[in-house]
Order: sequence, then structure tokens, then C-alpha cells
Amino acid sequence: MPVIAEPGLRPVRMGDTRVSVSRRDDGTIYLRSGETPDDYPRAITDKLDYWAEHTPDQVFLADRDSSGAWQTRTYRQTRQEVRQLAQYLLNHDLSVDRPVLILSGNSLAHGLLALAAMYVGIPYAPVSPAYSLISKDFAKLRHVCELLEPGLVFVEDGAKYAKALSAVVPAHTPVLVVENGVAEFAVDTFSNALATDVTDAVDQANARVGEDTIAKFLFTSGSTGMPKAVINTQRMICFNQMMLRHTLAFLQDEPPVMLDWLPWNHTAGGNHNFGIALYNGGSFYIDQGKPTPDGIFETVRNLCEISPTMYFNVPKGFEMLVQHLQENPVLRDSFFRRLKLMQYAGAGLSQYVWDNLERIALDTIGEKIVMVTGYGSTETAPFAFTTTWAVDQAASVGLPAVGLDVKLVPNGEKLEVRLRGPSITPGYWKQPDKTRESFDDEGYYLIGDALKFVDPDNIERGFLFDGRVCEDFKLSTGTWVHVAAIRANIADTFAPYVRDAVLTGLNENHIGALLFADFVACRKLCPDLPDGASERDIATHPLVLAHFQQKLNELASKATGSAQLVARAILLDRSPDLDAHEVTDKGSINQRAVLTSRADKVADLYREPVPEHVMIAQKGN
Repeated sequence: MPVIAEPGLRPVRMGDTRVSVSRRDDGTIYLRSGETPDDYPRAITDKLDYWAEHTPDQVFLADRDSSGAWQTRTYRQTRQEVRQLAQYLLNHDLSVDRPVLILSGNSLAHGLLALAAMYVGIPYAPVSPAYSLISKDFAKLRHVCELLEPGLVFVEDGAKYAKALSAVVPAHTPVLVVENGVAEFAVDTFSNALATDVTDAVDQANARVGEDTIAKFLFTSGSTGMPKAVINTQRMICFNQMMLRHTLAFLQDEPPVMLDWLPWNHTAGGNHNFGIALYNGGSFYIDQGKPTPDGIFETVRNLCEISPTMYFNVPKGFEMLVQHLQENPVLRDSFFRRLKLMQYAGAGLSQYVWDNLERIALDTIGEKIVMVTGYGSTETAPFAFTTTWAVDQAASVGLPAVGLDVKLVPNGEKLEVRLRGPSITPGYWKQPDKTRESFDDEGYYLIGDALKFVDPDNIERGFLFDGRVCEDFKLSTGTWVHVAAIRANIADTFAPYVRDAVLTGLNENHIGALLFADFVACRKLCPDLPDGASERDIATHPLVLAHFQQKLNELASKATGSAQLVARAILLDRSPDLDAHEVTDKGSINQRAVLTSRADKVADLYREPVPEHVMIAQKGN
């Protein structure tokens, strides 16, 4: 298999992603990997049994306890506790029609309970804690409960979740907690569940698990309405992990060591990352840090103690980590010591973050670390595309992984990508209409994105992400505006002061932008503000507005025509609202919802005379 061993890069063994190509007269292009899929297990928990037999004393899961010490579970210990919890779940007569609902975030208890459910063929659904702890109306959580009708609900701390439970969960539903009960519910403790005696029923139920057994329901982010429950079968998860092990061939050489915060209620954290550790006999250290100004300090503390062999994060997480890597030599030495690969997902990585990571690695170990990005979705389990070579541009998504069929369909000026294979979901739970809408007549999943060739004459150079096919729009002149490219330019030009941007201009004469500030970063532009200053205070401060005007002018100077020129912009004075569906719980901006909920601001971008709070781009200034 090929090894990335370019000058200045730490060598890493990767798999082959050669593809075959065929074309139809209507412009449709079909792609398929030239590699043969490897064998894979019938259930992901077969890997738990395997490693418990072959490397029983290897640490599998670790999390910090209340004292700050790492509490660990070896593969042997994990298997024992999973079987005890599996018996507990069987005793509650749970099933696909009465699944387990997990409301809390990543933890040892969460991981053990999830594995226990899958071990005996009981689906579970990890749900974003934001639906319980941040939402005020609990609308999304209520939708989830009504759709799934759970037979058991798990929360770490009953007191924290009491209000949400009382609002949406039927009083007869059993609730499992690590600590603190909830008055009106029949509550049991996690320690009591772990004391359950295992019977032959566990092995009998495990034997009935097959490739089509539903392992879990993962909810979409709700960026286009209420979240949909994506069916994740054992085949999807196991085939996807085989694809990963085949493509990231270094996983075959030694068990990975991972430190990760990405939430398990999303496919990247719960399927991709957690699955990599389990499938390959690795160690997974749960990072309770977050890519926030306060949360990043916990991540830094953990990375000073745990040296990962591969590291995943969202672009904002890498951006925050870079700041600490520059200042903390202990962190630099620990982070880069064994690192073979970094991967980002969820949004585009700013070039300045990419460049700084490479520079710091060179200064620390004399080598750069390979950076890749994956491409996929909740419906694809999620791994679908990746690069297996070193790239130097953030939009590269590489080539399709082994076992995946890809169809590229002309759609306006773009190539819409569609996917088919064993790792693709069979559909959405109890929503047959949504399932039918999501597949074409050849069975390809309509992911809704566009890709473009890096080099149309050389398929081996892979693809670039080309935005959502539904986001692009035309100006009144009939000129197409490609939203993804402009948002990426805004992110690079305004970094680190802009969180995201929503573009406007459908049937208008010019492009407008609603800018969501990174208020923590912007706060540094106005040191004269008192502590406790509001978002509005920051967004309307003259120094902040002057800086944004300067950057808007800089952005305008790069534009080559009306389809690239952001002519007017408004710096919004409040963060996106979860309950208004403006932002998903993973931080992605819902463009459509923002345009609806802030229609007055959109109108301001096109008023004459121009309102005072609207910035006008000035080229050459």
C-alpha cells in the first residue's frame, strides 16, 4: 500500500483509492473504487468480544472522574460491564419499538450503555444535550420522544435534566441515572444496573443480531426543519469501519490512541471516531473540553497528558488549539509526539490555521503532519470520501472509499453527487415519504451536495467540495452566485472575527451578507468595554465596525465581478438562536432559517437610502 513520504512530512501508510469512471451521453458520470472490500463483522460489538479475548488488558475507554483522575476500562472490563447492562436492558423488554434514549453527552456510562444496547440488538438514540439544556421550548426533544416512543431514558444527572424530562417524557417511562433522581419518574441508578446478573438470554439475543439489525437512530441536525431519525444498521457501521481501516491503512499497523470531544449524538463522533477505536483495538480518551474560550483549556490539559496517534476536530477547534500550541511547549511536544494524521470536518478549515499547524509541527518535530478531510453525512455512516495523499488546499475531499458507488449528475452549473453502497442508510424511521424523496430511481442517496474535479483530465487528483446544490442563487442579471466559495472567502478574510455568514441576493442586483461575529474574538478589538458587555455592545462598537469595514473592503478588492462581490453587509448583534432553528446543535448555520427569522435585516441590505448600520464595500480602500 502507498506511504505518504514526501519531503518534510511524517511518513504515514495509506490505502489505495483508485477509481473507475464511466460516462453517459447526458453528462452523468459514474465512479467506483477499483479496490475489493475486505471482510467485516456482522455487528460492531463482535469487535468488543474479539479484543476482549486477544488484548484483554488494553485500555479501551477512559474518562476523568470528579477528582480529575482518569478512570479507565480495559477491553475485558468493558465486555463484562456491557454484558451486565445488556441483561438489564433485556429485563426491561426493550425493542425497536421501545428503544433506549440517551440525553446526556459523552461519558463512560454513555459508551457502556450504547454498546450494551447494540450487543443484544436493542436500538438506541443519542440525542443532543442542547435539546434538553439549552432549548427553552423543548420542541425538538418533544419531536424525538414522540417519534421514537422510548422504553428507557438515560441521563447522567437527573437534576440537570429534570425540567426537560418533565416537559416531554411520559411519566411511566423508566429513567436511568448516574446520580440524582427525578421526582415523578421511576428512577434506577447506573450502579444498580451494573450489578445485574447475566443469564443465557444475553448470548441468545446477541446471536440474533444481524447485518440488518438497527444499531441506533442518529438524528439529523435539523437544519431544514425538525430532525429526522436516520436508521443506522449494523451493516452500515461495520462496512464503514472496514472502509476506514482499508483507506487509513496505518490503522492496521498499531492500535490507535485517540483523545476526542466530538459528540456521540453526531455521526462523526459516535460512528466515525468511537468506531475507529473499537474496530481497531485502540484506546479512546473522552475529552470533556470543547472548542470554546473556556472549554479549550480542558482539551489542552488532556492533550498535555495523552499523546494521540490521530486527531480529529472541527475547524474552530483547530483554530483555538493553534493559539495554545504556539504558547505551550509541553502541549506541542505531547501533541506531535506520536501523531500520524489530523482530520477536520464540519466546515472549511481556514488557510491561516492550516499554515500555522504546519509551521508549529515543523518547529516542534521537524516534520509536518498529514492533514485530511473526510466527506460524508449522517446518512452515509459517515465516511465516504477522503484524500490519501498530502494536499495543500482546504476544500479537497479526495476520492470515494472502497465499496462505494458514486453518481455525478449535471445540475445547473454544478455536478450533484449521489451515493450508493452498504454504508448508506436504508432510510428514516417512520418517515417513508422522506425516505422516498431521498433516493433516485437507481437507489442512489441524494446527499444534496456538489463536487467538482480538481483536474477534469486527471481523476486521480480527486474532488473539491462545491457547496450545496440548493444554496446557490441567481442575481437579477441572471448571474449565478456560488455560495460556498464566497462563504469560504469571508471566513478567510475576516478570521478569526466571523463565525459564519449568510448570503442574500436572490433576484437582486447585488450580493449582501449577514455576518455572525465571533464575539469572544471581537471583544479583543474593543478593550475599553467593561466586563459583562453585551453582544450588542461589542457589535456596535466603533473599533469593531471599523475593522469589519476594512475587511469588507479587502474582500471586495479580491472580487472579479458581481457574482463574487459582497456589496453590502450587516454585522449582526446577537448570536444565532437554537429555538428559531438558526443554528444546529453542532454549530452549523441554517441559512434558510436565518433568512426567514431576520427578514428585516435582509430587507435593510437592499433599502435606499442605505441604512446607517449597513456597511458598503469600497474597492481599493
